[in-house]
Amino acid sequence: MVRRVVVGAAVLREGRLLACRRTTPVAVAGRWELPGGKVEPDETPDAALVREVAEELGVDVVVTGWLDGASPIADTHELRVATCTVAGWTPYPTEHDRLRWLRADELDDVDWLEPDRPFLAQLTERLR
Repeated sequence: MVRRVVVGAAVLREGRLLACRRTTPVAVAGRWELPGGKVEPDETPDAALVREVAEELGVDVVVTGWLDGASPIADTHELRVATCTVAGWTPYPTEHDRLRWLRADELDDVDWLEPDRPFLAQLTERLR
């Protein structure tokens, strides 16, 4: 079975990573993730990432590269993560109740969703 791709944005700025706290569904409310979402049919992963971050945070990102690997989400999806940059901005969360900019030594301070966890080591290296 082919898994549907979900893209996550590792938004990096001034040596920090943006983390977003979920509000829904109830099973994951209060846990942290990278913003993003599902790639639609006939949409590139880059385009999906730009669209999803604009929907979730009201800002435009520029994809600068993709991290290695993919992380399963249940039996039907897999998460792939891209590094991104933005110009000066003030994000406005529409699907999250809290945002945090984390340094490399703070990545373990939040309760990440399982699919995001495999990417934290690569992100720690990029932040240092």
